[in-house]
Amino acid sequence: MAEERVERRLAAILCADVVGYSRLMGADEEKTLAVLKGHRRELIDPLIDQHRGRIFKTTGDGMLIEFASVVDAVRCAVVVQQGMEDRNANLPDSERIRFRVGINLGDVMVDEGDMFGDGVNVAARIEALAAPGEICVSASVREQVGEKLPIRFADLGQHGVKNIARPVRVYRVEKGAEPPIDPADDTTKVPLPLPDKPSIAVLPSQNMSGDPEQEYFADGMVEEIIFSNRHFSGVLDPPPLPEFQRFTRLILAHRHP
Repeated sequence: MAEERVERRLAAILCADVVGYSRLMGADEEKTLAVLKGHRRELIDPLIDQHRGRIFKTTGDGMLIEFASVVDAVRCAVVVQQGMEDRNANLPDSERIRFRVGINLGDVMVDEGDMFGDGVNVAARIEALAAPGEICVSASVREQVGEKLPIRFADLGQHGVKNIARPVRVYRVEKGAEPPIDPADDTTKVPLPLPDKPSIAVLPSQNMSGDPEQEYFADGMVEEIIFSNRHFSGVLDPPPLPEFQRFTRLILAHRHP
């Protein structure tokens, strides 16, 4: 009988762990469990879905998540940590739930939806090196992310980790890093306030004659309109003439090189 072949694939593995979970549970088991479930339901799980991740293992205080894209894995981790920081902002330090996160890109073995191998183990070891609220990644993740995300990495050097034969180079995602926002999803932009007076926009007139010598005539008409509008009370003043002249000259120079 032929030996069954093990399924393998390359994956970005994110390992997340709750800092001080035993202490939190010792202080109030029911509250800690309820709060953690709320974070997962309202923040963490929706973000994992949005970044095309798959949770393949959970423990009481952590989870392992597979991503097909390293960029998605790092972006998801950054947004989750930022969201948790916001949620913890008004809580006393003793009640805050913080995560350590480690991310590795490596070859993994797949068995009935679960994953095994050094690709998973390295992610778990890197996570243990992260401080509360931080994200650490392997060199393979750092290399693949490159400049694709507007974030900075700090090189923490080589680390010998448990049950991994070779040293692992570790990088930390610097605080304040923000992933790019799809303009369609950007809810932070607020429309500029309208002026408290009515305003009139006057655009340069185009010389339709084809004779460059007539440009001064079109220019003069627009200037006259601007000055005429200044006689109306309660209307926002147009820009001073020198600014307008510089603007129109730039347009005319571009129009007639």
